[in-house]
Amino acid sequence: MDIFEIIGPIMVGPSSSHTAGAVRIGLVARKLLARPPVRAELLLHGSFAATGRGHGTDRALVAGLLGFEPDDTRIPDSFVYAKEAGLDFRFDTVELRDAHPNSVLLRLWAEPDGKPMEVVGASIGGGRIEIREFNGIKLRFSAEAPTLIVKNRDNPGSVADVSYLISRRSINIATFQVNRSSRGGEAVMVIECDTPIRQELITAIRSMPDIVDAVGINP
Repeated sequence: MDIFEIIGPIMVGPSSSHTAGAVRIGLVARKLLARPPVRAELLLHGSFAATGRGHGTDRALVAGLLGFEPDDTRIPDSFVYAKEAGLDFRFDTVELRDAHPNSVLLRLWAEPDGKPMEVVGASIGGGRIEIREFNGIKLRFSAEAPTLIVKNRDNPGSVADVSYLISRRSINIATFQVNRSSRGGEAVMVIECDTPIRQELITAIRSMPDIVDAVGINP
């Protein structure tokens, strides 16, 4: 057990799971979108739906979407800042199958009339989170380590090609997941690394055949 698990995160808000964790879910979702969202639907599940408003979960999620960190003093006024930033958002509830009690489904738009990105995130306690679904594909990562998310068409050679680019840069891979919607459909690689993900690597991966997109998340 480390000191973070004993004393909890540095944060603004009454609850590490309902407030700090919610900020982090919103922040990671923003990074996965790779652009500031202009529209958001936030569907709360379980305890988030039942008690989230009293714990400031709604304001915390919006704060994360704005790029705020859990210790940002602007979190209680995030709705005001969202209006200034042009972020249109709404809340509702949802029943998610086999989901953690502190879960939320986020639908985010980078363009008002574009296709939304969907993320399911869970706040698992002490301000820690897990992203458990991305655009309908099951996965699991915490965003506590430098993480590379690669969307690709499920064709032979894609995993080997991405691994080769990473190895050429002397980056050590800690974990590597591959998940797909269906055989030959869309797939997602989740690659946790020991060193930060640089933009140059992301650009190189995006230029490869069968790659739909790539995003780096550095904690």
